[in-house]
Amino acid sequence: MLQSCTSAVRRATHSLNHNLLQSYSSAPSAQAGLVKQSLRKLLRETAQPVAVVTSTLPDHETAPRSDSSAQGQKKALSIFHGATLSSFTSIALDPHPLVAFSLRVPSRMALALNAHASNLQMQMSSHMVVNILSAAQPHIARLFSSPGLHPFSESEVQWTQSVDGLPVIKGALGALSCTAVGRVVALDMEEWETEVQQIEGDSGLASELFIARVLRVEDVQEPEGQFENDRLRTLPLLYHQRTYATVGKIPNP
Repeated sequence: MLQSCTSAVRRATHSLNHNLLQSYSSAPSAQAGLVKQSLRKLLRETAQPVAVVTSTLPDHETAPRSDSSAQGQKKALSIFHGATLSSFTSIALDPHPLVAFSLRVPSRMALALNAHASNLQMQMSSHMVVNILSAAQPHIARLFSSPGLHPFSESEVQWTQSVDGLPVIKGALGALSCTAVGRVVALDMEEWETEVQQIEGDSGLASELFIARVLRVEDVQEPEGQFENDRLRTLPLLYHQRTYATVGKIPNP
């Protein structure tokens, strides 16, 4: 079932990639520039949920040990990595729950997720966790938007491990263990002026859209320590007009 879902999504994303390339080559530059400016202005007025995707960097090993018991062999080492998202969305519940988000490329996280997605054994289990942040966690959003955060440890953010050994951030509104089933690369995407950076390092020339199947909704543990406003931990963290915000009720007329 997972293989058929993956094949269908790959066919759709291949067609979408082809259409994107055609639209970029045919759109007049002046009109395209006007659309970008108008779109950027509109998106600043909309509220976007903020999430952090966590995974492991593949192909990392420790140095060979000198003792005889290790026999000079290298031991695999899991290095955790995370990146802040401002483009997370749910796209389907049936026949399989699917979510989507984008990352600027090149980036360590995009390379890691692509490497995991190409591993057939990894496709049968989750290889990423999408941590949907609460309104009490703007500091975590800023932390994982830093290009120098590589790797991260429990001294910087409180987290537990899922059954697949991936970081689940404590105190998050929710966390989804996922596997990538489709990817789309859009060329020459202009970066929005936003504090939530989706690239680690210099500006990239593309943005990669990941479509992921949700395999499990994790039980998120409460963080340790005291908080000034516990109510914020039950509200979503949003990005609106280049700052962090949350929801509020509309008064009845």
